[in-house]
Amino acid sequence: MVKITDQEFNYIVKYLQSNFGINLSQKRVLMEGRLSGYLLEHGYDNYMQYIKAVEADKSGNELTNLLNKVTTNHTYFMREADHFDFMQKTVLPYLEQNVQGRDLRIWCAASSTGEEPYTLAMILEDYFSRAGGAWDKVLLATDLSMRVLDSAKRGEYLTESIEKVPEVWKKKYFQRIDADRVRVTDRIRSQVVFRRFNLMDPIVAKKPFHVVFCRNVMIYFDAPTKDALCNRFHKAMAPGGFFFVGQTETVAKPTPFEYVKPSIYRKL
Repeated sequence: MVKITDQEFNYIVKYLQSNFGINLSQKRVLMEGRLSGYLLEHGYDNYMQYIKAVEADKSGNELTNLLNKVTTNHTYFMREADHFDFMQKTVLPYLEQNVQGRDLRIWCAASSTGEEPYTLAMILEDYFSRAGGAWDKVLLATDLSMRVLDSAKRGEYLTESIEKVPEVWKKKYFQRIDADRVRVTDRIRSQVVFRRFNLMDPIVAKKPFHVVFCRNVMIYFDAPTKDALCNRFHKAMAPGGFFFVGQTETVAKPTPFEYVKPSIYRKL
């Protein structure tokens, strides 16, 4: 194992926090454990040599690899299912009655490999096919990692990852590839727009969002970074819009959002 020095650790922590808001100041063992093998495999003598290569790489490949190594992209369909139930039973009926011009904007701000936005696309398809009337629905899915975005665009998953999906959805919205894999149907995949986005950047949108999901990513941020991000989300949302965070996360007080229930907030 390549041991990381105090100077190297502090440099990488500062680099990740200043550029991406990721706070790994208490994750020295994790960083060393996840990066040591990569350094050995690719001929880096030490961590400083590696991070300098990350900074110098114009292709962004080394940066993508670093981010993939130090963050966890673990997700599956219907994760934290209470949120999707609330979306179906409370959020969509409210939006159906109150959104002007049938123009609906939803953002999955940390979409990982696509399970969350595709689940939302299925919910929207199900709900509005019964509601009637034509709706312009934009479902934006963003992530920092191009690797997970490329995977999301393919829409291919292990069968076990859709275990908690309702049976009717499995038949309607997935196609069998082989015994172990399925693919999200073209119709559902076409309803999600995937883009790379750094949550530390200004949020620029043509129209405000009615729903924002940012789940299980702010655990990597310190309190000032998280507060600033929540304020940016708030400004980018329409009045009455709903904001979802991970069920182990909270939005610190004071907050511009109204508390609805654990992990669900609203812009007044």
